[in-house]
Amino acid sequence: MDFSFLLAQSLSGLASASSLFVIASGLTLVFGVTRIVNFAHGSFYMLGAYIAVTVVPWLLDFDRSPALFFTGVIASAVAVGVLGVVMEVLLLRRIYHVPELFQLLATFGVVLMVQDAVLAIWGPLEISGPRAPGLRHGVEILGQRLPAYELFLIAVGPAVLGLLWLLMHRTRFGVLIRAATRDREMVGALGVNQALLFTGTLFLGAFLAGLGGALQIPRVSASSQMDLSIITQAFVVTVVGGMGSVPGAFLASVIIGQLNAFGVLVFPKITLVLVFLLMAAVLVVKPWGLLGKPETASGRVALPEGILNLRPFRQSEWIVTALALAAVLALPFIADAYFTRVATEVLIFALAAFSLNFLVGAGGIVSFGHAAYFGLGAYAAGLLVTRAGWTMEPALIAAPLAAGAAAAAFGLFVVRLSGIYLAMLTLAFAQIAYAVCFQWVEVTGGDNGVVGVWPSRWASGGTTYHYLVAVLSLAGILFLRRVIYAPFGYTLRAARDSEARADAIGVDVRAHRWLAFSLAGAAAGLAGGLYAFSKGSIDPTLLSIPLSVDLLAMILLGGIQTVMGSVAGSAVFHSLHVFFQPLTDYWRFLLGASIIAAVLLFPRGLGGAWAGLRHR
Repeated sequence: MDFSFLLAQSLSGLASASSLFVIASGLTLVFGVTRIVNFAHGSFYMLGAYIAVTVVPWLLDFDRSPALFFTGVIASAVAVGVLGVVMEVLLLRRIYHVPELFQLLATFGVVLMVQDAVLAIWGPLEISGPRAPGLRHGVEILGQRLPAYELFLIAVGPAVLGLLWLLMHRTRFGVLIRAATRDREMVGALGVNQALLFTGTLFLGAFLAGLGGALQIPRVSASSQMDLSIITQAFVVTVVGGMGSVPGAFLASVIIGQLNAFGVLVFPKITLVLVFLLMAAVLVVKPWGLLGKPETASGRVALPEGILNLRPFRQSEWIVTALALAAVLALPFIADAYFTRVATEVLIFALAAFSLNFLVGAGGIVSFGHAAYFGLGAYAAGLLVTRAGWTMEPALIAAPLAAGAAAAAFGLFVVRLSGIYLAMLTLAFAQIAYAVCFQWVEVTGGDNGVVGVWPSRWASGGTTYHYLVAVLSLAGILFLRRVIYAPFGYTLRAARDSEARADAIGVDVRAHRWLAFSLAGAAAGLAGGLYAFSKGSIDPTLLSIPLSVDLLAMILLGGIQTVMGSVAGSAVFHSLHVFFQPLTDYWRFLLGASIIAAVLLFPRGLGGAWAGLRHR
């Protein structure tokens, strides 16, 4: 490869880095001030692109001038900023007092609603935008011809960085943003109108996301999948650079842009995993990102309270449990095969969700990538049956062992961190596992997956398999529940509530958390193995981020303050999913609206609402 080619490749990477920085800088600012992990940031990016492909061509019909093109781009970004304010005023302002994970769940509901709103307004087909007037030509550099618009984008990133620096250091609003990033409580104590500060920050963050989307229309078509494809990269940039650090986001964007530009040439087989390997390496070596700062007591991202108290079931709760078990046993005889299948899936997801709540509620370990162990268990069972010729029984034993081993390996690094950085490292490891299953086509089948994962003949009937799933899922839930009530569970809760005090009395906090992480991974792997035989196939979506978010939604809807709330949450969430999907093509909108309504009505989940009702 000659120097001119390397230069062209580097400039292409810088153009991508500049675009990525514009988007990630908004996410960084919003997180720094509000402490909200805003999943809807990708939706604002998508809306910026869709509004721009609508507004810009209309303006260019009057005069195909660069001024009108960029006027349309800025107008689209402003419109998205206004939508960010609407979300803040109507939704986020009502839930700032609840744990941060519930705010994340609410923004995930917004993602679902926006996806279907985009489909309803613009349709399912991709929409191409116009090329920028005056920047349609190519520029020859050392014999390599580069698009002029790419070179323009290279300049956008530093320009936005400079404008943000002026805003942060030369205006009162910017100074308040910097102050809130370091100590939000002190800013409130000094009499600053926090509601106005948060609204302004959401406008700025959404504006930058919309600007990033609008600037992309000459390069990529607007599509309804843009949000999920960009939000992961934006999270990587934000975490690698350091949460709340705009210069860190710029540095991380440049590194990731160059890694993507040259990684496809040097490591073509692992292109999907390169940025996540980078994030994992940075967090292991420098836990607060490249330019981030250690979390202070006042600036720390607070974890949910978790399981508040442990007590035996009351009589009424035993009655409810007995009725639920009776319904599980009687369902195959009183319902058709479809409802039996749905109930089987609910039991599987109840085990997976309970294993996650074991981490979050008892250990304070928030995992954004718990689906990785669910999927690894499914792949272990499925591949042993289809490739090695094993039967279902030993494959089901291997599923939790394989997932538990992976969780133990990843957990060695995960338990060294805390807060949002721990959560993002779990996401990085999950994406690494996803990329392996997606790209190792010879073994895993790639995105086509593997079919023919059927149970043994004795368990092939829907009724028999339903009872097998019921026995194994309930056994797994009862085992983890017993661990929570054991001295080990009390020690986990002690370390969750005060790591310094637990360490001072001689508790090996990391060892306890590592063992809990391994146990939870093994339980999720068992659920994944059961799911593989239930569906008869496996594919990479079983390890994907959306499934991890679904598991988080289940435990939050159920209530992380209660031991058994995740079981109810999984039943409600999966039932809503199954109920809405056949009704309309826009079932995601209804599901997202239901999630937001649940967060507003039951900000501590169904279990928390039930406990409050009993208390009153």
